[in-house]
Amino acid sequence: MPTVRRIVHEFLERRGLTTIFGNPGSNELPFLTELPESFRYVLGLHEGVVVGMADGFSQVTGKPVLVNLHSASGSGNAMGALTNAVYSRSPLVLTAGQQVRSAVGMEAMLANVDAAQLMKPLVGWAGEPTCAGDVPRSLAQAVFEAELRRRPTYLSVPYDDWDVELDSSAAVTLGRDVRRGLVPAEAVSAELVDRVGEARNPVLVLGGDIDADGLFDRAVALAEHLNLPTWVAPSPHRLPFPNRHPLARGVLPAAIAGVARAFEGHDLVLVLGAPVFRYHQHVPGEYLPAGCSLVQVTDDAGAAARAPFGEALVADPGAVIEALLAGLPSRRVERPFTPNPEPAVGEGALHPEQVFAALRDTGADDTRYVVESTSTNGSWWRQMDLRRPGSYLFPASGGLGFGLPAAVGAGLGRPDRPVVAVVGDGSANYGVTALWTAAQHRVPVTFVILRNGTYGALRWFAGLLGTPDAPGVDIPGLDFTSIAEGYGVPAVTVTDVEDLRSRLKAPADGPRLIQVDTQPTTPD
Repeated sequence: MPTVRRIVHEFLERRGLTTIFGNPGSNELPFLTELPESFRYVLGLHEGVVVGMADGFSQVTGKPVLVNLHSASGSGNAMGALTNAVYSRSPLVLTAGQQVRSAVGMEAMLANVDAAQLMKPLVGWAGEPTCAGDVPRSLAQAVFEAELRRRPTYLSVPYDDWDVELDSSAAVTLGRDVRRGLVPAEAVSAELVDRVGEARNPVLVLGGDIDADGLFDRAVALAEHLNLPTWVAPSPHRLPFPNRHPLARGVLPAAIAGVARAFEGHDLVLVLGAPVFRYHQHVPGEYLPAGCSLVQVTDDAGAAARAPFGEALVADPGAVIEALLAGLPSRRVERPFTPNPEPAVGEGALHPEQVFAALRDTGADDTRYVVESTSTNGSWWRQMDLRRPGSYLFPASGGLGFGLPAAVGAGLGRPDRPVVAVVGDGSANYGVTALWTAAQHRVPVTFVILRNGTYGALRWFAGLLGTPDAPGVDIPGLDFTSIAEGYGVPAVTVTDVEDLRSRLKAPADGPRLIQVDTQPTTPD
């Protein structure tokens, strides 16, 4: 009779979850033994890095990914990175080993007490099988819940379950499939089409789900078809629209008053694939200007329910885009893309705009940028020219430690596209062990570390909050070239923009790190 382990391995193989990101402990070893040859195990040296790599992998492949963590301690280490995966809506399936069943109640060493509660409320579903015979069904539920909810799930499994033999009825789980579909009713689509068509001056807002769902090009087609000025929703973790497109208006400010100002003069705001809204800075005011209404279209029921204003339609944004394209006449106006501006020049160190202009001018058109340099956001959007789907990934919850691991995961998940990680020196410390994994798997990622010796975003917030004397905002003395070399990644420090451009042009056959001293800036 097959063991629990054999049935689960076969289920994972049939579902395509054959890349496992993990950092194992003793409780996990019985699951990991006898892995089929088709499986690939990607070791991370810290659980936060493990989840960050899996997040990047899932975002670029669009598929669920298996993560293997160690009991309570390892799961706890992963929770910071897990917040980013929650808000990027990445379907990660987190599994963790549990003590043997007879030892959990007495809280033996490495027992995960009340395991299902540990990861809540972050995960969309969490469980622990009631018996060994329930492990295959529970693992299948974790996978399906992740896919349906588009949110990480968590399953704790006692390690003595894996060797238990089951009868053939347990294998029926192998043939299961679960699908989702949220096409709006024809009458609802027609009503929305009429409303957009009758609006005097509508505006479009696109969120990261548009890019994640493969709707980037169709969203561009909609904006062009209806000649709609187009904003990116606040705090974007992906780019759903070319940032230098003539209809692009930039990224909405992450403050209530700022968003309302951006909508002045518009009578209808159509939001596709985004929450309403991911505010950050507390600048209160009216949610919308007078005479303006808002309609949100999202397949995330939670995002629709918690929005503080506007109407919401829980549906596939792609179906709504197609209904609008088919139901409204073209208002297309041909305009050229916005030209790239000259970068600001730094004094004593390179200005971040000089670095980003160099990346823009030397990178391939399909380069994927994984960005975690929050104090340089303004400089980034002024200089970059991103026109392809999947070109931009950013920590969705703002939790640091995403950039380096997610870049490694992205490179492993889609090796057909170049990957560049743009990370600040403050952020890099949270996920620096990802460099070791990059070296071990020879992932051809270019890591660009912007070193300015301070937490730039914190300095900016200190001004906003009236706390200019707060300690802990400076981080002098860091040398990421030495750190990278220690992990096996070739590294160099660059101080001249022409040297930077030359190095970026050189092909990379494995990971490399370029440290650039930059002038401090604010997000602006």
